[in-house]
Amino acid sequence: MKRTAFFISDGTGITAEALGRSLLAQFEGIQFELITKPYINTPEKAEALVERINQTGEKDGARPLLIDTIVDQSIRAIISRSEAMNIDVFSTFLAPLEEELNTHSSYSVGKTHALTKAKEDVYKARIDSVHYALDNDDGARTHHYDTADIILIGVSRCGKTPTCIYMALQFGIRAANYPITEDDLLDTELPKALRPYRHKIFGLTIEPERLASIRNERRANSTYASLKQCQKEVEEVENLYRRHRIDFIDSTHYSIEEISTRIMAQAGIERRFSPR
Repeated sequence: MKRTAFFISDGTGITAEALGRSLLAQFEGIQFELITKPYINTPEKAEALVERINQTGEKDGARPLLIDTIVDQSIRAIISRSEAMNIDVFSTFLAPLEEELNTHSSYSVGKTHALTKAKEDVYKARIDSVHYALDNDDGARTHHYDTADIILIGVSRCGKTPTCIYMALQFGIRAANYPITEDDLLDTELPKALRPYRHKIFGLTIEPERLASIRNERRANSTYASLKQCQKEVEEVENLYRRHRIDFIDSTHYSIEEISTRIMAQAGIERRFSPR
């Protein structure tokens, strides 16, 4: 089964998309085509979008899903005329909040993601954390590990870099990563650069079959990408984790978002700010 879902807003569309994706992820048996349309902030744009939504419904043979954070009442009135199943995020959640708080909300476009003075420090922390993750990626530098919140280790291509960048961008975590090489695995001790920071280390592992598939995309038909080599490295790095009592998780079946939040929960790391 296939359905089309539109995430629309008269602002950035980030809130509508984030909530919409979370809701639709609960329906694994349905294939969704996801379309995000931000800045629907004029009657002309709204009319054009309604036409597209209706055409999509005719083509699919099923009415589209429409998740919106439209604030402007006149734009919302136009959108409501579309032949779609519509979830109006703001009216769904703000109305009961207004009743509970006994006040009216401001209903202002862009309130969630506008860079106000109060958010400038968060913005700077986000940028600084991303720079840290990039500067301390793949073991390129190790002399800044004293300021790291966490140091991810694991074999090549197991997901260390995207996980570090995600934790930096979404939570302000200063995350470094260090690749465990074949030479490192010949030694029963941790690599020298890591030894002073044992308390900050967290390991990633991955199923050998998945690792071989990922490596083949980079270096097809090489020893590096062979299943035998991947099996050997994964087995040895997991032995390293157990030998030094390093916490680790298997990244095979988790998204970057899940890997990151599981690591932070297991390592007891507090986020510096909430996701965007």
